[in-house]
Amino acid sequence: MFTGLVETRGRVISLTPQNGEQATLLLDVPFASELSLGDSVATNGCCLTVASLEPHVRFDLLGQTLKVTSLGQLKEGSIVNLERALAVGDRLGGHFVQGHVDAIGTIADLSPQGQDHRLEITLPPEIHALCIDKGSLCIDGISLTIAELTSHSAVFWITPHTFKATHLAQAKIGQSVNLEADLLAKYVKKLLPQNS
Repeated sequence: MFTGLVETRGRVISLTPQNGEQATLLLDVPFASELSLGDSVATNGCCLTVASLEPHVRFDLLGQTLKVTSLGQLKEGSIVNLERALAVGDRLGGHFVQGHVDAIGTIADLSPQGQDHRLEITLPPEIHALCIDKGSLCIDGISLTIAELTSHSAVFWITPHTFKATHLAQAKIGQSVNLEADLLAKYVKKLLPQNS
């Protein structure tokens, strides 16, 4: 379980294809000395398990992970958002995030507006159906509040701190991003009758 409050950024050392459709991701992680084998780290919003720590933190990516996330598009030197799993007793400043990516969206706009930035993400219909104005959506591991919901996208206002503390300062229009819809919205949809 995560909060969607990005702890720090990491840098991709390599993304190497393995047998079949799998891959190995090596990251330069600032808090590597505090990790243990088997720890969970949200990487651009995707919960990954630490497979080794020497000389860099290694994650083994399954074919399914590469299929449903944007992690397969990472290149050497790419900057990623990182968050360690929530510890019991920690403050929950974002929202409940599982690190289970639901779909991929695209950055449609990332433009400065005074000291802030306007971020617009195009949403696939199945994610759009789970969003509401002022609700939460996790974008590449960042817990964000939806400022405006259009017919095909969500608009967010990014504060200077969030812009500098995440990979958004390096993000570009057209870039794919991992989306995780609000956990409560998913449960409500599941519990409602199909025809309502």
